[in-house]
Parts: sequence; C-alpha cells; structure tokens
Amino acid sequence: MKRILASLAVLTLLAGAGPALADTYGAIAYSPSSGATGWSYAYGSRGAAETVARRNCDDSANDCRIAIWFRNGCGAVAVGYRGGWGSGWGYDRREAQRQAIGSCSRQTGSCRVIRWQCSGGE
Repeated sequence: MKRILASLAVLTLLAGAGPALADTYGAIAYSPSSGATGWSYAYGSRGAAETVARRNCDDSANDCRIAIWFRNGCGAVAVGYRGGWGSGWGYDRREAQRQAIGSCSRQTGSCRVIRWQCSGGE
C-alpha cells in the first residue's frame, strides 16, 4: 500500500511538471480620424505585436495608434456615434468588449465594438 501511495505521489508531481506555455501578445491599432483598424495576435512580445498592428492599420490619415495591447487575453475597441472611443481587455472576448464599451461610454454615448481580437487568434 505504501508503494502505491508513493508511486501516486510521484506521478502527481510529474504530471504538473510539464513545459510552461509561452506568453502570446496581441494589439489593436486605431485611427480616430479615419476609423481604420489594424491588429495582431500570437506574437512573442508586446513590441512585435504593436509593430504589426500599426503596420496593418490601413490609414490614409496617418494617425493610427495603439489602442490596446494584451497578453494571454483579448482586447477590443469601441467607438461612439459622437466621435469618442475606448478600449478594454479581458481574459475572454466578452470581457474585453464589455470593458471597451464601458471605456467609450465614459466619453460619449451609444458605443459599439468595431474590433476585437484575442492573443491566441481565437
């Protein structure tokens, strides 16, 4: 019986000793003047995710900026009908969207999400 318990204890310890998952980063860029967005996901660093999001923002006004970056989670950008905008993040899409709408609503009314993205691509 002692051998069985000792074996179970060792197996339990080994089961939790697997490789750690790498952090993944994403970002969303937004142009307040043109409404253009760019995004990225599944990058190994914040800097790389932000660079790609800015590059993907097809913006003729040249004022794309990083609205939100996120690690192992999701981000969202919401805009209001009167020009305000906001962003938010969360561990899932719904929370990121809720945070973005709340941030936008503090500036203006009637906000809607225009872009969301999760760092893993989902």
